[in-house]
Amino acid sequence: MLNKKTVTDIDVASRRVLVRLELNVPLDENRNITDDKRIQTTLPTVRYLIEHRARVIICGHMGRPKGKADPAFSLAPVAKRFAELLPGVSVAFATDVIGENARAAIAAMQDGDVVILENVRFHKEETANDPAFARKLAALADIYVNDAFGSSHRAHASTEGVAHFLPAVAGFLVGKELDVMVGAISRPKRPFVAILGGAKVEDKIGVIVNLLNKVDTLIIGGGMAYTFAKAQGGSIGNSLLDESHVEAALDMLNQAKQKGVNFLLPVDAVAADAFSNDANRRTVDIMSIPDGWIGMDIGPKSIEIFKAAVADAQTVIWNGPMGVFEFKNFAEGTRAVAEALAGSGAVTIIGGGDSASAVRQMGYADKMTHISTGGGATLELLEGRELPGLTALDDK
Repeated sequence: MLNKKTVTDIDVASRRVLVRLELNVPLDENRNITDDKRIQTTLPTVRYLIEHRARVIICGHMGRPKGKADPAFSLAPVAKRFAELLPGVSVAFATDVIGENARAAIAAMQDGDVVILENVRFHKEETANDPAFARKLAALADIYVNDAFGSSHRAHASTEGVAHFLPAVAGFLVGKELDVMVGAISRPKRPFVAILGGAKVEDKIGVIVNLLNKVDTLIIGGGMAYTFAKAQGGSIGNSLLDESHVEAALDMLNQAKQKGVNFLLPVDAVAADAFSNDANRRTVDIMSIPDGWIGMDIGPKSIEIFKAAVADAQTVIWNGPMGVFEFKNFAEGTRAVAEALAGSGAVTIIGGGDSASAVRQMGYADKMTHISTGGGATLELLEGRELPGLTALDDK
């Protein structure tokens, strides 16, 4: 995957370049963008294309309109924001994707102009990866650039299908994700530590099994930890339990032992008598959570154990919070891990999703080596799976 062509490997001058970007930004009730980070991360690729006199055609999606045009999911606010961020550049918005309006806007382009197409998910053929739709999308351009890492695990028409009809290369964001993520997994500086949180064991089995062949230490926190505690005979009260994967949890513990991997689980938990920030709480042994109580965060002893493991690390990958960090009273475990990574001196990679949100909210984002832009895509990479949107790009 590392040997894919990027925008710097191809001549884009006076060429129509279709660029797939991650444009799924949050909007308020007046359809104003409340957080434009996703747009900001696309700018290096977009500016490079403009400066090299490409005719830049941007496509992407917002929300889940289920294959129908829905004004609530229009990319018009995104086009407006791009116009503000690219002063002096002609930025036009096409009110369709492959229709007359899009074709007319593209035909009128000069070198260095930008056209933003309407939401590709207004067509049901997008998520079905319909070849005829992908061909029509490709017909708008001469070159295809994928800079939407967060959607690259999906084989959709605008992420995978279109790459079969045009020269297809990676943008800078995708290139960086590949270099950092794939590089860290395949050639890590050691000790290599992975920290996994989140709710269900089921969602992470493939990731854990793959990482057991790569890491020196694997740390488990979050809701998953209670299934591991139960698997070892613990009492977990009303804590989250992935009952159908208790045996799988035991099997993974045995695999870790056989492979000589240091498998760290929480030894204590902050439990609550209700799922609420204001619930009564107490710190308990994770194997002895009282009936009616819920494990909501890792406890202080676990924090110290996890911090010690991170302190010696040279590479750390983290995906998933340590507890219900959205509640202030149960955010301490997640905050402590973020702080430990920030001060570790290791290569620190945050694998998108909730852990990325937590690191940003808690003010540690600028202390991390890399924060991935794709939660689902990152998990599939960690699982050792190929991402269809990247596999389809041209090799160097």
